[in-house]
Amino acid sequence: MDLANLAAFVAVAEHGGFSSAADQLHLTQPAVSKRIAQLETSLQARLFDRLGRQVVLTEAGRTLLPRARRLLDDAGDARRALREVGEGVGGVLRFATSHHIGLHRLPPLLRRFVAKYPQVELDIRFLDSEQAWNEVLQGRIDLALTTLGPATPPLRATPLWEDPLSFVAAPNHPLARRARPTLAELSEHPAVLPEPHTFTHRIVADAFGRRGLPLRLRMTSNYMETLKMLASVGLAWGVLPRTMLDRSLRVLPVSGLKLSRQLGCVTHAGRTPSRATQAFIALLDGGRDRAANS
Repeated sequence: MDLANLAAFVAVAEHGGFSSAADQLHLTQPAVSKRIAQLETSLQARLFDRLGRQVVLTEAGRTLLPRARRLLDDAGDARRALREVGEGVGGVLRFATSHHIGLHRLPPLLRRFVAKYPQVELDIRFLDSEQAWNEVLQGRIDLALTTLGPATPPLRATPLWEDPLSFVAAPNHPLARRARPTLAELSEHPAVLPEPHTFTHRIVADAFGRRGLPLRLRMTSNYMETLKMLASVGLAWGVLPRTMLDRSLRVLPVSGLKLSRQLGCVTHAGRTPSRATQAFIALLDGGRDRAANS
């Protein structure tokens, strides 16, 4: 149904005649009559009875009137919403983040974003990095803040933070008594690491694999706080971002090896970003620039 024809129908019904409706719509009376005729043809129903100079709704017209009003109201709401999109930053921003980034990197960024764009509704999902990448690929979220791995089109990965990793163990762990333990010595003890499919696990596994050393796993978890706790009680050694280190752990300065991972933003190259998405990415870029200059 054409909205212009529906508007003519509602105007005739509310004003009780074609002439008054034409004045309201700034149309000629024949133009209004043509629109009503087109609507009746498309619906295959007579909407008005012409009783002399009086125009009254038929049963079909009475049934259509409240629905036509709702359709016109919805169309008006849609036009207003689109104008607001063009005039400012609003709507919903859907993004995923890993628990580690959500706890250690995201809070100051979110505070600035919420203060600057209070009209944006945030839909934040805490997901493993690999799952978050898939959500971006499927178009279910606007972007993801995760550990970065190799990105293939249409996904696009933008590095934001370098995240150095440290081998750690409890202060009473046998490895903590060595001044500079080797990977070979670490391979003799069990480890607690993220799940094997994760980017972080692959970084560690590749370091052992290049040297032909076995990697003994006691337990895996994708929650860095859980891995920290398991290492701190002496269950095994682990690998953690430096931002999480404290006195409950002893850093193991492994000879000849430094591990690091990149954290950043994953987007879909084929999607047109909303204004909220553009604003958030601009904020992320600004945070990266401040980190680089600090």
